Amino acid sequence: MIFNIKYWLFFLTLFFAMAVFISFLINWLFLRFSFNLGVRNEKTLEQVRWASNIKPSVGGFSFFIVFLISIAFIGAMPRQTEWLFDKHIIGITIASTLGFLIGLADDTYNTNPLVKFIGQLSCAFILIVCDVYIHVTEVPALDFAFTAFWVIGIMNSVNMLDNMDGITASTSATIIIGFIVIIFSDGSINQNFYLVMMIGVFGSLLGFLYFNWNPAKIYMGDTGSQFLGVFLAAGGIVYFWKFKQPTSEHFQIQQFIIPMLFFTVPIIDTSTVTIRRLLRKQSPFVGGKDHITHHLAYLGISDRNVAIILIVTSLVSIGVALPLLFDVFEWSIQTSICYFAYFLVLFLFFQWIYNKGLKKKKEREVAV
Repeated sequence: MIFNIKYWLFFLTLFFAMAVFISFLINWLFLRFSFNLGVRNEKTLEQVRWASNIKPSVGGFSFFIVFLISIAFIGAMPRQTEWLFDKHIIGITIASTLGFLIGLADDTYNTNPLVKFIGQLSCAFILIVCDVYIHVTEVPALDFAFTAFWVIGIMNSVNMLDNMDGITASTSATIIIGFIVIIFSDGSINQNFYLVMMIGVFGSLLGFLYFNWNPAKIYMGDTGSQFLGVFLAAGGIVYFWKFKQPTSEHFQIQQFIIPMLFFTVPIIDTSTVTIRRLLRKQSPFVGGKDHITHHLAYLGISDRNVAIILIVTSLVSIGVALPLLFDVFEWSIQTSICYFAYFLVLFLFFQWIYNKGLKKKKEREVAV
């Protein structure tokens, strides 16, 4: 063992502070010198945004740069180079890089949705080839298909959630807190490569949030949301989808509970928007001001408080999941039903909020 726990924690704290500072510096430089880079507005890119004023969408660069620094940092440590040849690490690194490039191309050229989908499917393929996939059944083909659905779904969900100041960055940060909690609960913090990556990206999100918190001066753009989407999806496969009882059962409902709780906000928002748009016979892939965030704002809640509400929702769901992580409750069908009931109640609550917000919006339109 090269480091004892005390020195390792000191290193992680120092690295976290460095990640926050580097992210802050990168975004400050972009904001100061590259205002027109990655600019997003409705007229130029036909993208519906909550804020009407033009802001640069370059925040994703800081995420990716700190992510690369995380890999380089751990690789430069004595006797740690074997991590760099781990196929899981290689898969996550390549897939996350491709996600960043997909977002960069979309921010730059406003790529065709089909091209974007093929890129997202390629991210899933890379993870699967590198043995980073979800084991739900005993049939590999079904597991591969479910993994592709998960990766593409989370990439689009994170992208769709990026519709108001501070929402996606803060929600992603809470999910990464979940990763870190699981790593600590496993007792595997000593020289854990994943932990360094998580802390690095977490720090980059905090450095970015200084500029993205309402009123935002900068957006992350697809460059950031696509990178975060594949990074979080891959992390979810490694840490959230592993909770499966060692039995002969091929399909276990309880395996879905932890991912569902930690990704509560993006799952509820995306499923709500998708279902309601399909009921209106609209494409779920076309932007619009019909997300849960917007309907909270229609109720008169400020943008900052909307972000705080979703942060609290995510943290509460993580807190609800912790007893399962620490074996306070035993896995059982009754436990599974209780947790699914919690999620269903939360989902229905946000449907009520959605309908109340929609009613307020229509009342204002009639009054005008």
